[in-house]
Amino acid sequence: MARQGSCKSAGGIGRSSLGIGIQFTAAVLLALFAFGVTAVYAQSNTGELRLKVTDASGAAIAKAPVTLRSEGNQYNNTLVTNDAGQLDVTRLAFGKYEVEIQQKGFALFSETVEIDSQLPTDASAVLQVSSVAAQVTVTTNDTLINPDQAGSVNLVGSSNIETRVSSIPGRSIQDLVNSQPGWLYEGNAVLHPRGSEYQTQFVVDGVPLTDNRSPSFGPELEADDVDSISIYTAGIPAEYGRKMGGVVELNTLEDTTPGFHGEAVLSGGSFDTAGAFFKGQEVWGKNTFDFSASGDATAHYLNPVVTNNFTNRGTIGDFSVGYERDFTPNDRLTMSVRHELSRYELPNETVQEQAGQLQTADNFETMGIISYQHIFSSHAVGDIHAMVRDNSNDFYSNANSTPVILTQHNWFREGYVRGTFTLNHGHSEWKVGFESDNTFLNENTKYVITDASQYDDSTPCQSGSIDDPVDLGPCTFQFIANRPDLEQSAFIQDLYHAGNWTINAGVRWDHYQLLLNRQAVDPRFAISRYFPSTGILLHFSYDRIFQTPSFENILYSSSPEVTALSSDFLRLPVEPSEGDYYEAGLTKAFAGKLRLDANYFRRLVSNYADDDQIDNTTISFPIAFRNAVLYGAEGKLELTPWGGFSGFLSYSYIVGNVWNPVTGGLFLGDDADAAETATSGHFPDSQDQRNTVRGRLRYQVAPRLWVAGGIQYDTGLPFDFECDPSLTQQQCIAGEAQIYGQDVVNRINFNRGRILPSFQVDASVGADIYKSERFNVHLQADGENLTNVIDVIDFGGLFSGNAIGPSRSFALRLQTDF
Repeated sequence: MARQGSCKSAGGIGRSSLGIGIQFTAAVLLALFAFGVTAVYAQSNTGELRLKVTDASGAAIAKAPVTLRSEGNQYNNTLVTNDAGQLDVTRLAFGKYEVEIQQKGFALFSETVEIDSQLPTDASAVLQVSSVAAQVTVTTNDTLINPDQAGSVNLVGSSNIETRVSSIPGRSIQDLVNSQPGWLYEGNAVLHPRGSEYQTQFVVDGVPLTDNRSPSFGPELEADDVDSISIYTAGIPAEYGRKMGGVVELNTLEDTTPGFHGEAVLSGGSFDTAGAFFKGQEVWGKNTFDFSASGDATAHYLNPVVTNNFTNRGTIGDFSVGYERDFTPNDRLTMSVRHELSRYELPNETVQEQAGQLQTADNFETMGIISYQHIFSSHAVGDIHAMVRDNSNDFYSNANSTPVILTQHNWFREGYVRGTFTLNHGHSEWKVGFESDNTFLNENTKYVITDASQYDDSTPCQSGSIDDPVDLGPCTFQFIANRPDLEQSAFIQDLYHAGNWTINAGVRWDHYQLLLNRQAVDPRFAISRYFPSTGILLHFSYDRIFQTPSFENILYSSSPEVTALSSDFLRLPVEPSEGDYYEAGLTKAFAGKLRLDANYFRRLVSNYADDDQIDNTTISFPIAFRNAVLYGAEGKLELTPWGGFSGFLSYSYIVGNVWNPVTGGLFLGDDADAAETATSGHFPDSQDQRNTVRGRLRYQVAPRLWVAGGIQYDTGLPFDFECDPSLTQQQCIAGEAQIYGQDVVNRINFNRGRILPSFQVDASVGADIYKSERFNVHLQADGENLTNVIDVIDFGGLFSGNAIGPSRSFALRLQTDF
């Protein structure tokens, strides 16, 4: 093959100037605007392969089946060339790929190509005429380690996505991310990377979504629509900012094979769960048109508060269309529109269920993206992206709700523009860019307190009847506000390759203006050294981060109007978080089939971001504490197909401590008193789960049949339990048992302030029930939490919420590819 080209931050705050770098960036951006608008394949960790297949005379070979596989990237896909013998594969994660072509009448072709640049990689494959007597022996090249990877990146490839364990609707992507070391859940599938709270951004085909994407805040990003996932928790390139706990790149599914093809999925299982997904794509000439639709329903949408799983139904759906046009080999236009929705109930406590409470919520999102890419030469490419998005969140309560009838309608409109220019020069690949994100926030919240006894004496609502809410005075409250959140940034970075050394160094400038006006300049640096003789890759990274606060209810919690809620309050503006991330680690390959990744990390964050949740609702407010220190170690052992076996085993050790005082947020009554008096000392981070183990082993019983088993072990999160001084601890615990049930309380260690460990087992079996050149039909059955442990994820009182994981469940999934 010929290649042509819930807690609460530390660290000092350093500022510098971008100087000439920003001026150069601005000049480049003006040039980029000449080409059009918006978001294409601009991720840091993906590239493009352009393959030309010919015979020995140079004649193109049409419809040649090309198998592209990478053990390290969990990628295995077979595509066919077009009438000109060409194949263009986009959105490939960096790494080594084995290219194999088995065309009738020709000898087997097998060689390796490396994708290590955002510029297209041009390659050619010349097939030789097969000799009747010839015997071909293929030795698979090593694709397990990417020697040019500067920092640690966890990859989830297409094979693992397709055979994943079934998920509750609304969290298929989150479950895949949560299986990686360093990530864990709190209630309702809210992801927490390395102890960070609400600081995860999803990047969909180059466009970042920085709002909370958990089921209780935003519509689902469907895993069936995704081809690969790249996950950063350190060594984060300078082009990413604002939400820096973790970055999850989602590369959506695309098949460049000419003609019409697609995928259909039917699923169902326990908790009255049922779902359907369909994706179709038509490729003709220089055009690609695709559309997808999905819908799911379940009686277990959120994590229930008690084991009875009261009021927990949910439905979700989405529809998208996309169009891509390659005007020339150097010019590509991409457009897409997506509409998503979710409607669900809020789980009740026992007393709320007895009172007849019904709280519901919904979320609607419509997103339009347009992108244009121009390749100036074999060494330079520019792209510019734009997105417009409307997102609304509604919350409703019926008249029987207790202790509060709450109604909310929050929505925002976002306009996003991003441009980048990449230049490959010698050993360096320079990239400069900018982004502008303008989000117009609108909040409308009102409530009526129905049980004032649930609140402390500082709450002004202490008397009156709920029969006539108008007469309750301070027992009722309404807040309406709107304000723009304006954020801009620019960056410059260099990906440098020299021998066995790789360096990714950059600097980023961020500006944030909502309630506060702040800016920062942050350097990023990652370096690795590959030792071919031992198969070891060593790496180290340093990230200076600037994280903007979550904007959910930020106008409400910062408004002077909230002083009417309590005579005793503390209200402070929430500053952006700043900090330093360090990581050192190694990757080691064994026998070309087993890979070990091990990392040690340390995070020092000032103005550490957390959230304050109202009761067991999905409504929360951003808060912040002086600083936090988070550190730990991670390891992942991955087995690629070897003797029929494949799988992984991961381990995470995380320690997190947060230091008082409070530096931002809204606190009322006793919470305000506690926040004002706690001026020193520290406490465990709410994601301080010391030991987490995830694992799955799969065995290929026959060419069309496989079985798998998995484990999940969690040592339990901390919780804050306060007992009324007039009561004994036994009396307080008995009171908690009346609220949440004795079975839940039995899973709590009140002396240590920790939830007890849980151990869960799952099992799967999959079979190809029909297979041909045109159709493939696959059936998979999953059993989860077969140990049937009562998985208490969060445990808390009135303002911290409770969350219990699913009990033993079963699911079926039928997938047809055509």
